[in-house]
Order: sequence, then C-alpha cells, then structure tokens
Amino acid sequence: MFRSVLGAAVLSLVAGAAGARPPANADPALGSWFHSLMQPGTGISCCSEADCRRTEFRINGDHYEAMIQGTWQKVPNETVLKRADNPTGTAVVCWTPTLGIMCFVRGPET
Repeated sequence: MFRSVLGAAVLSLVAGAAGARPPANADPALGSWFHSLMQPGTGISCCSEADCRRTEFRINGDHYEAMIQGTWQKVPNETVLKRADNPTGTAVVCWTPTLGIMCFVRGPET
C-alpha cells in the first residue's frame, strides 16, 4: 500500500511539473542548468524553470531568506545547494505552494 501511495505522489509531482510553464521572461539557454538542480539528500529534481525563479535574497542571522510572491520566506538550510555555477547572476528559488522551497541557489553575496 505504501508503494502505491508513494507512486501516486511521485506521478502527481511529475505530471504537475510537466504541465507547468516557465515564466514569460525565461531564457531557454538556461533550461539545462535548471534541470540539473537536484534536491540535497534525495537526488530528486528541484523541478525545472517552471518552478524555479530568480529571486531577491538576504541573510538573516544564520539562514537565508528569499522573496517569494512579495514576502520574505525563510530558506530551510537543507534546501541550499552549494553551487558555484549559477549562470543567472541572481539567487534562484525552486518553490511550489504545495511543497514549499525545494531548492535554493545563492546569488552573488556582497
């Protein structure tokens, strides 16, 4: 029973990601980089450019915060990807209303 529930959950995530569209200003040249983002500890995709967005970020104490839909949201430490190859020039957050923050890539820190 657990396997069927898990299978249904994975299938719904894949179907939802497949039906999502990238933002209007998405750069197709960055698609492969977005697809390379994997959730830490699981190796599961952070989704794609449909769920990942460039965002403002800040450091607040010992954690990052990302601007999501007009509000600052705490980035769970376990979702921060240690990537030095961010070609966007800004922070990137992979987020859905259902799952919350799945992955976060820092932008340039000053």
